[in-house]
Amino acid sequence: MEKVRIGTFYLAKAFIFQNRRGTLKEQEIVELLKKESDEFRKLIEEHRSLDTVLAEIDSKRYLTPEEEVERKKIQKQKLMKKDRMAAIVRDFKKNHSLN
Repeated sequence: MEKVRIGTFYLAKAFIFQNRRGTLKEQEIVELLKKESDEFRKLIEEHRSLDTVLAEIDSKRYLTPEEEVERKKIQKQKLMKKDRMAAIVRDFKKNHSLN
């Protein structure tokens, strides 16, 4: 199958022309990046892992000051991962060209 370079990704040309306008919706881009980008997949896994840790902390009735600090650190790490994923999607959209 013919591949086309879009930004730093090489994608199947058939997938790019999936809908009538030749553009992908946000969720389609995310699904594509999950398959094609190791970095994106790793960010998703790390984000989910942090979410699990945060849920464990939040399940406690009371948090010590140290646990509060740890909770804030985890929230910031989650946000950084989410921001990086959003940047990758934005870069994909910006570079989405078949030239």
